[in-house]
Amino acid sequence: MNIIKLNAISSTNDYLKELNAATPAENFTTVVAEYQTAGKGQMGAKWNVEPGKNLTFSVLIKDVLPDVAGIFNLNVAVAVSVVQALNSLALQEINIKWPNDILAGSKKIGGILIENAIKPDGSIQSVIGIGLNVNQTDFNGLPKASSLAIVSDKTFDKEQIMMAILNALRANVEFVNNNAQQLLDTYHSLLFKKNIPATFEKDGSRFVGIIQGVSASGNLIILHENDKVAEYGLKEIALLY
Repeated sequence: MNIIKLNAISSTNDYLKELNAATPAENFTTVVAEYQTAGKGQMGAKWNVEPGKNLTFSVLIKDVLPDVAGIFNLNVAVAVSVVQALNSLALQEINIKWPNDILAGSKKIGGILIENAIKPDGSIQSVIGIGLNVNQTDFNGLPKASSLAIVSDKTFDKEQIMMAILNALRANVEFVNNNAQQLLDTYHSLLFKKNIPATFEKDGSRFVGIIQGVSASGNLIILHENDKVAEYGLKEIALLY
């Protein structure tokens, strides 16, 4: 596994994409940085961390997805891998908030951003960006943020955590095409607020519903108070917590 370690970079995702465009990189090439000056989250959000205290890295995945229909399966594999790796380090109550935020209890400790590119030959290459709050303890102005150090009251070896995630990811990627349902079942078992009444916001209005699960395409399935079941895409609805 090729691991490139950097001190500071604007974005590990951007760096890895540029590297692979210049000279095709091997599968699972990983770029990790002590600090990102322009880290990215879902839907253009910025991911800001204290230098040297957290884990920010990107992984190249190729020759896995046969078509775009399986893109969410890769999302599932990555999120499950992060939780399994943290559980292997004796961390408890780690959940996935749809679609791919990583929570400890009800506080966000990490996020995932996957950027896919369809090549002229039809193959799909994915750059997976993972940000994880590890040893940072001050999140002034971010009441929903936390870190591994806060929830466990100890400091961690960041490289050990990254290797645990990468090893879990290598194993789970094998299931993306061959046993996607098993991955999705595991994802459902880790899903934050599943089968619990929760408040959602859509188009400025709030309602109470119960998360039933996530569809194979990645839509959130919600049971409404009138017993109607509906599916929502990422940009359609927000879970308030």
